[in-house]
Amino acid sequence: MAKILINDGIHNTGLEMLKSVGFEVITETIAQDQLSEKLPEYDAICVRSATKVRTELIDACPNLKVIGRGGVGLDNIDVEYARSKDIKVINTPAASSQSVAELAFAHLFSISRFLYKSNRHMPSDGNSEFKALKKSFSKGFELNGKTLGIIGGGRIGQATAKIALGLGMKVIFVDPFIDQVNFNMAVHHTNIDVSLKTESLSSMLPKADVISLHIPFTGTPALGLGEFAQMKDGVILINASRGGTVDEDALLNALNSDKVAAAGLDVFINEPTPREDLIQHPNVSCTPHIGASTSEAQEKIGIELAEQLIQILK
Repeated sequence: MAKILINDGIHNTGLEMLKSVGFEVITETIAQDQLSEKLPEYDAICVRSATKVRTELIDACPNLKVIGRGGVGLDNIDVEYARSKDIKVINTPAASSQSVAELAFAHLFSISRFLYKSNRHMPSDGNSEFKALKKSFSKGFELNGKTLGIIGGGRIGQATAKIALGLGMKVIFVDPFIDQVNFNMAVHHTNIDVSLKTESLSSMLPKADVISLHIPFTGTPALGLGEFAQMKDGVILINASRGGTVDEDALLNALNSDKVAAAGLDVFINEPTPREDLIQHPNVSCTPHIGASTSEAQEKIGIELAEQLIQILK
């Protein structure tokens, strides 16, 4: 029977599914520098973002049949090289969509009503500066009627759009690979089919009150100095996709000039040590890459991984 290394953890539901079909499943983490020595005895490895599966490791593991990624992004795996060696590379694109979309809106709600600032200042100054804080944080705005530009028309972008439409926002999709984004919204007991034509990035940027990224990192930022220059003054930026999709120097310049009023960030270029001038900026709401870190998403990820591994290896 197949022997599988779960190196970055898996939900117990997925683990039990794998064990129930007779697979030998090892969940003890092997350090990155020891993988080339120990991984050759395994048929499959499942990782999250912590473990890297690069060309050298793949070459050291001739018995490897499957590389599984719990999550959407595959930037920590040399995918094309693995596939050239007839190794299946799988991920879980459907599992975390709702969780990531909800976190994007958690940041947006926090920014729109200054919750991220209020939560910093009320514990230390609320007793003595209550009226001043109330005045400072009483200039929020409603999301209803605002325009949300979504970069990326995949599952997470669509889940984000559903929340936005439910709030009464206008949605503009940017995705160079498709002309139209189609999805279904369940509203109470009614299902609504939604179809939105995509626009170019240059068309969306001047229109959007809020911009949210839901794309993989391809090696170059999707938003740099030129793109920030095209945005509305006072735009809100949300990034719960991948570090590197936004040029952080350009973002800081935009924050300091008030081109960007505030940013909600869950991802950073230099994780797990993001730059301090960004995470400490007074107009940044930030979280430590927790977009898919809900109990529901983790269970879905485990199930989706297990189903694919069973189909391939059984």
